[in-house]
Amino acid sequence: MRSSKLYSILETFNKYEQNRLRKFLHSPYFNKNERIHVLFELLTQDVNKPQEKRPKELDKYQLWAALHPAKTYDDVRFRKYCSDLLKLVEAYLAQEMFESNPLYKATLLIEAVGHRKIEKLYNSVMRTANRYAENYPYKSALYYYHQYQKEKNFYDLNEAELKRAEKSNMEEIANNLDRFFLAEKLRIYCAVLNQQKLVSVEYNLLFIEEIIRHIEQHLEDKYAEVPPIAVYYQIYLATQYPQEERHYRKLKKLLAKHIDAFPKKEALTIYYSAINYCIQKVIHGHAEFQKELFDLYRTMLEKDILLANGELSPWDFKNIVLVGLRMKAYDWTEQFIRNYQNDLPEQFRRNAVTYNLATLYFRKKEYPKVVELLREVEYEEFSYNLNSKVLLMATYYEMEEFDPLHFLMESFRTYLMRHKEIPPDRRKIFSNFIRYTRKLTRLIPGDVKAIEKVQKELEADKEVVNKDWLLEKLEELK
Repeated sequence: MRSSKLYSILETFNKYEQNRLRKFLHSPYFNKNERIHVLFELLTQDVNKPQEKRPKELDKYQLWAALHPAKTYDDVRFRKYCSDLLKLVEAYLAQEMFESNPLYKATLLIEAVGHRKIEKLYNSVMRTANRYAENYPYKSALYYYHQYQKEKNFYDLNEAELKRAEKSNMEEIANNLDRFFLAEKLRIYCAVLNQQKLVSVEYNLLFIEEIIRHIEQHLEDKYAEVPPIAVYYQIYLATQYPQEERHYRKLKKLLAKHIDAFPKKEALTIYYSAINYCIQKVIHGHAEFQKELFDLYRTMLEKDILLANGELSPWDFKNIVLVGLRMKAYDWTEQFIRNYQNDLPEQFRRNAVTYNLATLYFRKKEYPKVVELLREVEYEEFSYNLNSKVLLMATYYEMEEFDPLHFLMESFRTYLMRHKEIPPDRRKIFSNFIRYTRKLTRLIPGDVKAIEKVQKELEADKEVVNKDWLLEKLEELK
């Protein structure tokens, strides 16, 4: 039963949402079957128990006995109860989305009033829709779609009364539809371009060349103040022509001007486009874009954009720490780790916090703290496990603790050999790090000839992790 779709959905509900769903189920407009109420309570009781206190199985026969104490189990009927509850839960989710969008509700009300020809309500429902539109906080593509629907429904309300010689609101209908269409096509095209930088995929998107050409010609006179068109067109330019940094600079200005016009989740995706641009610049040797990355991440934190999905991505957490360390903003980075650790998904929290704190202390040369954090930790994920061992090896070397270093190198080598599930290319870069670290410990300080031989070999080797640190230590030995 716990593997069912119904149970999986109920697991995502917190106590507040459970209470709202309970009220929904008890509404006779949506549900008149008392057995559905009982089944819901039985399932949520199990969902709310801690994992360790749940019985091994949630038995359907026991659930049936609670529903019908005096009747023999009927599989067809029990499945019907589960199916009906699932449909009601899905209807509740749709209802919640409907209630959260007053613009959509107002538009549908116009349509309903027009369908019933309730002429006395025409003016009031239009005033309500206009008020919601004026107060709506976002101006993403969806806003223009709702405006298109509103204007279309208004036209349908008044079509019978319009005289042939009078000008209608056809222009508003068409303009809003155009803004929605252009913005959505640009958004999709930008997503395609970003994906194509990672994997080789082809899409056939109609009218893209015509859309780009049209916006290029009319951006300033028609679309400069339409946030989704202006922003996504600039993302397109920055993505297609990364060598022309002026496109990124303009995108950054547009983000400062328009980002509040987008819902947080869409704003997050938009900012990722700027983040990815900067990362690519750093990869290609433009170190000055480290500061751009740092500024972008700080802005996203200030505006709560990074928490748009309700939690902080471990990928973002790690990148922010890395950028903060490269900027040598050590106090800021430590404060960030402390302030945002509880926003990480619970299953990643311990690993992410421990490893990133250890990395921070390593950069600050507080080596005993690094050892204290990493020596007794065994990470569940290979990525953290492997990188933490590299960090601990580097720490022992910095502390000139060569006995534990040699012991760790040997145990690390054995670990790489035993875990065949580690991809061969990853195994090789970590094995090579062990090999070069061992060479470091055997070199005599001042033996320039021997040091330069290892240095030349390392510089030519593209399959080694933490290469910059190794090269730095070789320079120190000269």
